Amino acid sequence: MLSVDAVQRANSGHPGMPMGMADMAEVLWNDFLSHNPNNPAWLNRDRFVLSNGHGSMLLYSLLHLSGYDLSIDDLKAFRQFNSHTAGHPEYDLDIGIETTTGPLGQGIANAVGMALSEKILAAKYNRDNMDVIDHYTYVFTGDGCLMEGISHEACSLAGTLNLGKLICFYDDNGISIDGEVDAWFAEDVAKRFDAYGWHVIDDIDGHDPEAITNAITLAQSETSKPSILACKTVIGFGSPNKGGTADTHGAPLGDEEIELVRRELGWEHQPFEIPEDIKQTWDAKDKGEVSEKTWQQMFEKYQGAYPELAKELMNRYSYQIDGNRFSGLEGLVKDLQKEADSVATRKSSLIALNALTEDFPELLGGSADLTGSNCPFHKNSKAITPSDAEGDYIFYGVREFGMAAIMNGMALHGGLIPYGGTFLTFTDYSRNAIRMASMMELGVIHVLTHDSIGLGEDGPTHQAIEHVPSLRLIPGINVWRPCDTIETAIAWKTAIQKRQTPSALILTRQSLPQQHRSSETIDLIEKGGYILHQEQGDLDALIIATGSEIQYAINAAEKATQEGIGIRVVSMPCLEIYEEQSDQYKESVIPAGFEKVMVIEASMASAWKGYTGSKGVVIGMESFGKSAPAPELFEYYGFSDDNVFQKLTEMIKR
Repeated sequence: MLSVDAVQRANSGHPGMPMGMADMAEVLWNDFLSHNPNNPAWLNRDRFVLSNGHGSMLLYSLLHLSGYDLSIDDLKAFRQFNSHTAGHPEYDLDIGIETTTGPLGQGIANAVGMALSEKILAAKYNRDNMDVIDHYTYVFTGDGCLMEGISHEACSLAGTLNLGKLICFYDDNGISIDGEVDAWFAEDVAKRFDAYGWHVIDDIDGHDPEAITNAITLAQSETSKPSILACKTVIGFGSPNKGGTADTHGAPLGDEEIELVRRELGWEHQPFEIPEDIKQTWDAKDKGEVSEKTWQQMFEKYQGAYPELAKELMNRYSYQIDGNRFSGLEGLVKDLQKEADSVATRKSSLIALNALTEDFPELLGGSADLTGSNCPFHKNSKAITPSDAEGDYIFYGVREFGMAAIMNGMALHGGLIPYGGTFLTFTDYSRNAIRMASMMELGVIHVLTHDSIGLGEDGPTHQAIEHVPSLRLIPGINVWRPCDTIETAIAWKTAIQKRQTPSALILTRQSLPQQHRSSETIDLIEKGGYILHQEQGDLDALIIATGSEIQYAINAAEKATQEGIGIRVVSMPCLEIYEEQSDQYKESVIPAGFEKVMVIEASMASAWKGYTGSKGVVIGMESFGKSAPAPELFEYYGFSDDNVFQKLTEMIKR
């Protein structure tokens, strides 16, 4: 009724799912869920994910009734400006919301990441009957989530990896926005999940508390497989005229129908009125305090027996990364100053990872079936398998979208720094999960190789032309396109340090020359953009470049110097971080109003027009690429020393 009344007050929302899943929620939250409203961030709490996030008022009602810091006034402000009760749940651990959901299917994928994190950390840290990591991940989901392709990717992997602490409640009500789903969703869900390797409990009466209780107990007893509880429900349960129909999915019931619901359910109270005895019965604060205290007592014994393990575990959950932890990477950078091979930046990334692995055991890598191409498998990597979770690498298979959303779930769980690799062009598949990471401020790291036309012979289907600019358009993500191993190493350092900002590392297939820098210049890389090269004298033109195109900028500048032309080369590996710098710093790098600016980047040229001024020029892509060896393509599209120098001199003469 809280859900019904809040939707009616807002004149907007989805009452049907909360009404249909309320019985499941009551049993789970009151009889099984281990959590503490006094401390929503308790490390060993059960995780609850509302994957069908349009039913958000169900979650808000549960949080309010259980004793989280979500008032009745917050419920009355459902879907209003700046309220804690947005139209879809938005990640806010202070009030118990574990993840942002709404885009269907991503919540269940997040839950897979949470359950996988629990299994990995339990394998690493549990000792001698002291299971300091031991919790369930529960997820509510519906027909819509299971129609989305990402649910296949994530649930298939969950079954393969035997995530026995993952329990999914499937709201099998047969209704979606367009009506009865039989005409477009006729598959046997139970058989589908059985084929994934899940423990399937089918044909549960979702409105019978005893049946729900028995099903949860049975699911908990199966420790080697994730469980799905297929619960037959009525959408809009309790609505005499609209229950069981799409009319209850996404619109208020109306005052007259709500009065009929009150009679049908025997609810005699006014909107938002909760009798005191019900409040006391629901309040989970005392029970949660006992649960956490019991765990804390065990953890203190664990600290006494395994002090180093306990310290390492707690350090994993810190958002603050000590700058002194980068000793391996700093040693690498010093060595690179003396001598560095010309390698592809995907190989530079592996070199950096090898230097990081000893200092950061919480790094958890993976690739979407491109391990040999993305180079994310470092010297100490150990694959996670169904029978051995004490590793730090996941073979995700060809599941880019699933990988990205699972990584979000791992970041939300805490204790791991997930990174995952694929080709840059396949961010088209995973883009919405990358967007969600930005929205939730999750420090996941995407290793995106084979950028631009440098991919070569695989052709335009695999050549990422528009992808770098499109990633830069997502608010709150740092997009790094380094030009050599030193910039790649600094990109990794910054990505790890920024625990509340996702990072995309854009890396080449082809080898790139290593640039020479002083120690002072290396320090400036962390500012996102910096002066890489400039001869003394007047400034005639300025070249901004990124990644593989830096070499053309440097070669053109050196030739210009021989002819008495003053050129500054600005390397811009991360535009987002550069734009965060002070006006004074940015003025020192790219003077305001300076008009003779060239930009070189093998992506869509239009994205850089704002940096070139009225007399500037962009050497970039205006179309899709072609299938041919990379050197031929770069020459064909104007990325060559001769063309860059010619365009540079033409620009200066204007």
